[in-house]
Amino acid sequence: MMKTRYDLIIIGAGPAGMAAAIEAAKSGLSTIVLGDQRSPGGQVYRAIERAYPEKLEVLGTDYRYGQHLARQFREADAEYLPGATVWQVEPDLIVSFIFEEKARQMKAKRILIASGARERPVPIPGWTLTGVMAATAADVLLKSHGMVPCGRVVLAGSGPLLFLTAARLLDSGVMVNAVLDTTPFLNYIFALPVLPKAMLAYEYLLKGLRMKQRIRRSKTPIYRNVKNIEAEGSNAVETVRFSGNGASRELEVDTLLLHNGVVPDTQITQQLECRHIWYDTQRYWQPLVDKWGNTSEKGIAVAGDAAGIAGAKAAETSGRLAAWEAAYRLKVISRKERDLRAAPFEKILIREKAVRPFLARLFRPDPGLLVPPEDRTIVCRCEEVTAGEIRKALELGALGPNQLKSQTRCGMGLCQARMCGLTVSEIIAEVRNEDVSKVGYPRIRPPIKPITVDQLADLELVD
Repeated sequence: MMKTRYDLIIIGAGPAGMAAAIEAAKSGLSTIVLGDQRSPGGQVYRAIERAYPEKLEVLGTDYRYGQHLARQFREADAEYLPGATVWQVEPDLIVSFIFEEKARQMKAKRILIASGARERPVPIPGWTLTGVMAATAADVLLKSHGMVPCGRVVLAGSGPLLFLTAARLLDSGVMVNAVLDTTPFLNYIFALPVLPKAMLAYEYLLKGLRMKQRIRRSKTPIYRNVKNIEAEGSNAVETVRFSGNGASRELEVDTLLLHNGVVPDTQITQQLECRHIWYDTQRYWQPLVDKWGNTSEKGIAVAGDAAGIAGAKAAETSGRLAAWEAAYRLKVISRKERDLRAAPFEKILIREKAVRPFLARLFRPDPGLLVPPEDRTIVCRCEEVTAGEIRKALELGALGPNQLKSQTRCGMGLCQARMCGLTVSEIIAEVRNEDVSKVGYPRIRPPIKPITVDQLADLELVD
């Protein structure tokens, strides 16, 4: 019979979750990790335990490092449930989830949310056509199954992962026909004042330069300052239209990969009504946490990119800090012991985060992309709600994202606003001429992941 009570429940088995489990187990905490994938690694180290030499060669040393972390995680005295889908977390520290097709509950003394990040959806006309997909989806297929897109491939958007995906596809033998870079020219000027601080983590900047050099060596054209991207086709994408530097262009394409940065996965913290803050530079919400990951809700902590985008190494370090904080709060170690363990890792975290202000400014999303100018553009893919329908509801008196939800069903689908929430808030802010921080975000209610009535009926409640 499955155990139902633990000192620490960790949600997510990426770098933050794995590192936290390792340190929590070492400290003597009864610990369980609920991971929604079938093996540990998260998105950044996805399928790392099944990686073969050719894949490791393509994905590089950063990905290879995940083998070491996953091995330590497997050896730790912590329980792990792969393929566990969390659908509710309650303030009294009860976690409800699906495992092996059955609804279950567990209760903890502390909960650590290490759910990572998700790709920022930016709707464009035609983005629901077959052949248009997120760049991270291509990354998932490459890591999990060694699959790559065929035919004419174009990548469009902005951010480090756009160029990383292009370089990896090229190294995998894919013919990348073009990269459409939507980064505004002014962003380079905006980022210059924080460049000196970024030099503390200069290796990240060098990696970025090497990725761009790899693309240039392949003679793949890079179009800069791109705007007005549209995918066109009858049943599948056939062409991509865009403008840049005063000229309009059209490219034939079989696969269009879109990427406009990543944002924290805040579904659980939003559902718990933890306090969140608006990060204007990168245009996303993140939970308000202290350096140990503590949120505004007692017993709930967040580590890794779910607390703010900072990368895999920073996520791993923050996971360790959160585990030591849990051990301290549960009176397993003293404050002095916690601080001694954390001291060298706090320095690592400072260094890892040094480049982030530069990257945040350089790849600040183009405001013209965040709000679809065309009324025909589908915003909510689940319910097929267009930008025009959202604007019409606002004209008729809808007050905010929650009222819009009830009037248009935007955000009521299976994804629970993961795909449309940020865009809806941006549209409201533009129409009302308000700051997004005042508009807010759609209220997230359980279940945050799909669950059947049969599963719910068979749920055995924790006392």
